[in-house]
Amino acid sequence: MSVVSPPVPLRPATWRDIPAMLAVERAAFPDEPWDEAALWSELASRPRRAYVVAAREGHDGLEGYAGLDLAGDVADVMTLAVHPGSRGRGLGALLLGRLHDLAREAGATGVLLEVRSGNEVARRLYAARGYQLVRTRERYYRSGEDALVLRKELLP
Repeated sequence: MSVVSPPVPLRPATWRDIPAMLAVERAAFPDEPWDEAALWSELASRPRRAYVVAAREGHDGLEGYAGLDLAGDVADVMTLAVHPGSRGRGLGALLLGRLHDLAREAGATGVLLEVRSGNEVARRLYAARGYQLVRTRERYYRSGEDALVLRKELLP
């Protein structure tokens, strides 16, 4: 993994970001993207939900975004999406690191997420960040693919 260069600033998502988030969502997950209503619902669920976007100055649209559910001592990664044109430069790791920071700030001691069993790139990212398999949800996705439930313990 390479470091994002030049660095991509992360900022909290706003309502105005929804069209660009939807474009990233459709490009990143063409088989089962979230729809506009789902993104509106996620942002409406603040402060329990925290969403960040990666937006480079002068860049059309967003390069990625990620969201977290902050309920109790275990936070849940709701989504992490990087536009295919921005992949391979460490942006997923940058977004995931920010989610970890937000979880710690909210008092969480662990983070859970689900990943498609066939998403090798994401699985390598999560393994490199200390996530471990908790269980498999068989045929979880509409396509019939399994979901792997992963957990990471957060250090103070």
